[in-house]
Amino acid sequence: MADAVVVLTVIGVFFLPVLGFALLILVPAAIGVSLGIRKLYLKVLLRVFEFATNRIQQHDSRQDLNGNRGEQLPDNNAAAQKNSVALLQEEEKTTLKKVRSFGTLRREFELSDCYHFCRQGIEAIADDNVTKCFSAAELPSWNLLTRTNTHYEFVSVRLTILWVIGFLFRYCCLLPMRFILTVVSVNCFLMTTAAIGLMPNSRYKRHVSKYVSLMCYRILARAFSAVVTYHNKENRAKGGGICVANHTSPIDVIILACDACYAMVGQVHGGFTGMIQRAMSRSEAHIWFQRSEAKDRHAVSNRLKEHVSDPEKLPILIFPEGTCINNTSVMMFKKGSFEVGGTIYPVAIKYDARFGDAFWNSSKYNMIQYLLLMMTSWAIVCDVWYLPPMHRKEGEIAVEFANRVKHEIAQKGGLVDLLWDGQLKRMTVKEDYKKEQQKEYSKLLKVE
Repeated sequence: MADAVVVLTVIGVFFLPVLGFALLILVPAAIGVSLGIRKLYLKVLLRVFEFATNRIQQHDSRQDLNGNRGEQLPDNNAAAQKNSVALLQEEEKTTLKKVRSFGTLRREFELSDCYHFCRQGIEAIADDNVTKCFSAAELPSWNLLTRTNTHYEFVSVRLTILWVIGFLFRYCCLLPMRFILTVVSVNCFLMTTAAIGLMPNSRYKRHVSKYVSLMCYRILARAFSAVVTYHNKENRAKGGGICVANHTSPIDVIILACDACYAMVGQVHGGFTGMIQRAMSRSEAHIWFQRSEAKDRHAVSNRLKEHVSDPEKLPILIFPEGTCINNTSVMMFKKGSFEVGGTIYPVAIKYDARFGDAFWNSSKYNMIQYLLLMMTSWAIVCDVWYLPPMHRKEGEIAVEFANRVKHEIAQKGGLVDLLWDGQLKRMTVKEDYKKEQQKEYSKLLKVE
């Protein structure tokens, strides 16, 4: 009897407050309102980060006075590096000899002619703007998370105490609460979609499905303490259109689905993922294709065209990069979604990595590990910009249209616009890219 009392006491002390706090979050999320608690929470975090940064700077100053070089806070100035590289390239173009024939080139060859390749190789090693997109970006200041690239938890006693308190808060308070919210949102989604699936197709069913979808995704977003600011909502995707966005994380879907409903596109899965897909299909028309169809671009394209031809159906959500990028750049958009036709609704997503890095490095973490990192981060903070709808111009090929949309997204989100394929993190460079670099160098030589 005494043991039962102890167990109940422990449950009451630790879990009932967490459950009550979760209920305080569920109701506002269900009706789509915010009590301002998360924004106040972010302000407190910024004060804490500022204090930690000051302590680190004081520590570095003391080490400098003692003649020891302390660890410097990372200062990524990609724009300056890019400008310096551009200046070097311009200088090189003006200094290369204008060789007029291959015979002259053979007679006048000098050792300095290979400097171009040497410099390109050194730049690729020192500042590779492709592979660094597949790893977490450096932070300008430490956010009290040891998963970041620089560790300062033992710089001073005060900072160590602060880090320990933060660790206990994230794992003993935030993690249980967020896990409860995740379980509640998933179960709510499964039960409500099962009920909606029994309703006849009508405008009322679509209205109920939209409300249920928004409610469940908003509750799920609370499981990451997501604070999202949506800009230019008048440009949100409409039925019969295709919404394209830069891709950083699987959470991108949740972030966008908290503000509007979309039709998802993907391969049929089994297990838990397959159960979610079947639940989604009971309430709305989504596009799931078999593995055999995934290799048939024509079959997938026909499915997409059939969907966008019906304005009553939800807009399709697609991430044309095809892989997760660390939210500093936008890489090549696959042309498939731009060949379908219809209106393209670009969306730019920019995360604030100070509170938690949303980037999923799939080569380093599996899905379970990644979700654990997200649930033990301080928060997921991001801005979403809805850009004006875009249409394919007359005579414009799909690749050009995709690059034009990508440029607009990169410019709005403050991201670097790269032409490289995001699949480079899984495969070697294509021969086409190598030939393109060879052509560029041959233009500098001006060989006839």
